[in-house]
Amino acid sequence: MLLWFAVLALVLVAQVFDSPNLDYRLVVLGAVLPVAEGVLGGPWLLHTLPFCGAVLFAVMLVARGRRLAQRRWLGIPIGLFAHLVLDGTWARTEVFWWPFAGTGALGGSSVPEFGRWPGGLAFEAVGLLVGLWVWRRYGLGEPSRREALLRDGRLTGVRA
Repeated sequence: MLLWFAVLALVLVAQVFDSPNLDYRLVVLGAVLPVAEGVLGGPWLLHTLPFCGAVLFAVMLVARGRRLAQRRWLGIPIGLFAHLVLDGTWARTEVFWWPFAGTGALGGSSVPEFGRWPGGLAFEAVGLLVGLWVWRRYGLGEPSRREALLRDGRLTGVRA
């Protein structure tokens, strides 16, 4: 399930934050990164709220005093938070609030993304349909707009 996370995170963040300075490539990276934990044998740190908060704190601390760098790198923790919402991790208290709800919840089980098959195909279909809407809404058929997204992470249809 990559389209669901990548496209929906991009759309939600673009619609909520409406920021031309956010690197949307990093939002997408943050949103799909936790899927890799499926290969590692279950939900690990990337599926926990405290870890996402720690990544946000680290970005703000490392880029302190450099506002543009903060805005750019904030895409990763924002994408991680979007993933938690989109995959329903918030409904698994022991994983979402790890280690506060107990320490035995990580690993050894399936990640929420892989536990939905074959219904997960419906999520991917929705991701594809929303992706087509994004293509039109942000004019990504136009080479200059598509290049701005791929090269700089900017959605030029987002107001300045």
